Amino acid sequence: MGLRDYFSSGRGLSFELFPPKSDEGVEQLLVTVGELAEFSPDFFTCTYGAGGSTRGRTLEILERVKKQTSIPVASHLTCVGSTVDELRDYLRAAIAIGTDYIVALRGDPPKGETVFQQTEGGLCYANELVSLIRSEFSQLGIAVAGYPEVHQEAPNAEVDLDNLKRKVDAGADIIVTQLFYNNVDYFRFVDKCKAKGIEIPIVPGILPVTNLAQIQRIASLCKASLPDSFVSRLQHNADPSWQFQVGVEFAQAQVDDLLKRGVPGVHFYVLNKSQATSEVLKAHWTVA
Repeated sequence: MGLRDYFSSGRGLSFELFPPKSDEGVEQLLVTVGELAEFSPDFFTCTYGAGGSTRGRTLEILERVKKQTSIPVASHLTCVGSTVDELRDYLRAAIAIGTDYIVALRGDPPKGETVFQQTEGGLCYANELVSLIRSEFSQLGIAVAGYPEVHQEAPNAEVDLDNLKRKVDAGADIIVTQLFYNNVDYFRFVDKCKAKGIEIPIVPGILPVTNLAQIQRIASLCKASLPDSFVSRLQHNADPSWQFQVGVEFAQAQVDDLLKRGVPGVHFYVLNKSQATSEVLKAHWTVA
């Protein structure tokens, strides 16, 4: 099934994982995958470390997830640190282990660097990566990233939308958004995309909050704003169980509003844990 098809009914569902550093972490992740699989997601995605440092582990995880669940899988892929031939090699390896889709990204600068540098013989922009996949690996579906609050490197929203339009025109199937906590930002972004002629599904990316310090750190990295009232509630009590419950309730209300207003589905950044996302989903998805 194509990526767009999952989001044609407004009930698309996907989960994003990241590769653990240890074998023990991988085994625990597969337990989480089993728990999340009970909600019958359409696919799992898996990231990799900066500069492709965990690509081998990413493919291992995707292969094991697919064998364990028979659910389609998607690998992240960036332009960072790779020549075009190395990107081709990775795509061939991904296909060989059963990868169905690619999340095509330019990628962030490696740790210690502040500006993206194109690798000699490599690509500079995500739309170039989309074009490569579409022209040479057409069996792979392609997701790209969208930024409701504007990519941190874009000079303004208009330039950011132009960049997104290039990715879509190059052959992307769906857009998955960066995390956000004000639904008005998502719907404003969707309206601007439509005005730009972007017609593919724009899937909201949701990260349920379980810890104030953690989400403040993550939000600062991607320039996502946190509602003052939400932060105030989290600050009311430092107890982990309190913060977990407040975060889950906020995410439940956020997802409920999104679904009622006709989003094509939801993509969850689960941080390799199932409990918070499962609590949010129980109100909207039936457990198999």
